[in-house]
Amino acid sequence: MISLADLQRRIEAGELSPDAAIAQSHAAIEAREKDVRAFVRHDKAAKAQSSGPLRGIAVGIKDIIDTANMPTEMGSEIYRGWQPRSDAPVVMMLKRAGATIIGKTTTTAFASRDPTPTLNPHNLGHTPGGSSSGSAAAVGAGMIPLALGTQTGGSVIRPAAYCGAAAIKPSFRMLPTVGVKCYSWALDTVGLFGSRAEDLARGLLGITGRTEFAGIAPAKAPRIGVVRQEFAGAVEPAAEEGLQAAIRAAERAGASVQTIATPESLAEAWRIHPIIQDFEAHRALAWEFDQHHDEIAPMLRASLDATVGLTPKDYDEARRIARRGRRELGELFENFDVLLTYSAPGTPPAKELASTGDPRYNRVWTLMGNPCVNVPVLKSNGLPIGVQVIARFGNDPVALSSAWFLENALAKSG
Repeated sequence: MISLADLQRRIEAGELSPDAAIAQSHAAIEAREKDVRAFVRHDKAAKAQSSGPLRGIAVGIKDIIDTANMPTEMGSEIYRGWQPRSDAPVVMMLKRAGATIIGKTTTTAFASRDPTPTLNPHNLGHTPGGSSSGSAAAVGAGMIPLALGTQTGGSVIRPAAYCGAAAIKPSFRMLPTVGVKCYSWALDTVGLFGSRAEDLARGLLGITGRTEFAGIAPAKAPRIGVVRQEFAGAVEPAAEEGLQAAIRAAERAGASVQTIATPESLAEAWRIHPIIQDFEAHRALAWEFDQHHDEIAPMLRASLDATVGLTPKDYDEARRIARRGRRELGELFENFDVLLTYSAPGTPPAKELASTGDPRYNRVWTLMGNPCVNVPVLKSNGLPIGVQVIARFGNDPVALSSAWFLENALAKSG
């Protein structure tokens, strides 16, 4: 993968020009794209900006995020050729920081579950995950150092795990979702893909200008609580192996690690996540559902058809349960700096299964709004496995510094 941090250091030292850094990404896209199919559009004329902390950094934008100079088609026939007049605020934040928007990456239709043409860069016979398929695969394949995705259930962390990339789903609303096709306004979260935690920290610093992302270093001896989320069902042996490897490495590197029972309120919150998601999706996609029903991708159409009966009462009760979960989760962080759990139920499913994988180990953390970071751990039969580091709401720097600690611990133990 291409490291954003390494590019920045070389550009700042005068060893690499911003133009040469962008050319490197253009060449990598030319070399890998025909196999991986991560992009719906590659702007071959994209050039480096001359100033800004992210000058020389090529960024892929998930194709549900508006761009003024490229169509935003949302993975759907309904929006074929649709051209927004303006960039989404998060795209403008990137441009103002000096980044180069090099292309639009594939998304499942309306960031739901119907697979894209994108293939896993580690094994073309497997899915890269979804819904941020193209962004995860483009970073995992070493085409670009940074990409934007979105997560409503597990669509940043899971594809990052499947593609062997680092990624952060930041605290809810840290990055604006204006100009991003809405699926669920209480859940949709813009996230970043990079090669490792330091790259994500530098990317967030550039985009947001938040000084808390400057000078992040690996945590010294974090207090880690392991949550297995038994309510989400069994995992494959490879996912358990990945979690065990992370625990062993963390302990050897000086962390205190304790397995804890997941509070019942979180199990309840996990159960009602789909009610909030589907109730809001019916409002967010009301025009498409009424005016273009038969053109909606089949898996999404079936899901919408099946959830027509959700009522405002169902929704309000689900939101009450979510609020209770957030309160009790906050109390867990009085004894731990971060929580550690699976990023996905196992290795990426085979492409012929027509699935982007299951978000069941991600969705409660999306609903809670907490920052989550995927840390690649190992490979099982050549396919990546990741673990998920979760910090207190608003404490994104701790999530990143703990993830960096874990990356270093794994590198030493590997």
